[in-house]
Formats: sequence, C-alpha cells, structure tokens
Amino acid sequence: MAIREIVPYTDKFIRKQSKPVTVFDDKLAELLDDMWETLLSVNGAGLSAVQVGVLKRAFIININNMKMEFINPVIIKKSGEQYKQEGCLSVPNTYNYVKRPQTVTIVAYDRYGNKFTFTCEDWTAVCVSHEYDHLDGILFTDKICVPPKGKAE
Repeated sequence: MAIREIVPYTDKFIRKQSKPVTVFDDKLAELLDDMWETLLSVNGAGLSAVQVGVLKRAFIININNMKMEFINPVIIKKSGEQYKQEGCLSVPNTYNYVKRPQTVTIVAYDRYGNKFTFTCEDWTAVCVSHEYDHLDGILFTDKICVPPKGKAE
C-alpha cells in the first residue's frame, strides 16, 4: 500500500469524466488499498479515484467507522433535501454550504465484482453524493449555495 498524492482543484485532471471499471483484479485492489491509506493519512471522510489521479468510477467512504467501497456506482433514488457545510481534500481549507438529498439509494459493486444496493441518509448521503459527483468532474464548489433560513445544519 502507498499514500498517493491528492489532485488539487487547480489541476484540470480533477474535472475529467471517470471511466467504468471493467476488470476486478489485483490492480483494482491495490488502487483501493492505496486510497484507504491515503484517506486515513489525512483523516478524510471520502475519496474518489480521480482525486488520486486515476480515472476509474470508484470511491470510498469512512463515516462513523463504517468503511465502504463503491465501484461503478449509480444513484438510483434521491429524496428530501439538506444543507450542510462541505469540504474537500482537493480543495483544502474551504468549506461552504451545499444542497444535497436527505436520502440516497445507490447501486454499486464491491472490489470483487459483487453487486449491492445501499440506502443512506444524513451525513452519509452527503458524503456519497459528494464522492459520486467527483466521478463526473463535479466539485462541491460548483454547488455552493445559501441555505434557506432555518435550513442550515
């Protein structure tokens, strides 16, 4: 395992569209292991492959000691709304409000190619939505908003 360099928002690479994973092999496992080591080294909540310089549709999250990997994810359902301050490892020392769904259902694969469906809410839904956006070259700074009065968390 290795700690990889995080691609900053100033690098045009971070805006590229990630490609589907087609082979579930040791190379993918090595990428995911490196992503875990990188995420843990900076005490982050989530990390996408594009953030470590790899254009693969993969991201990881570590929320409240729940560690999950999402390969070729597709959000199939969103409901509700919430406004929370977000930050990003690719945009250091910047935090702003973003409108996200309250609940998200996502279909993805694990590192072995096993398909699963995951429904989450609150902060986990924010993190999943944030990392999912990275796969399409979208940064949270593209979605900064002013929360309606009484809606900010």
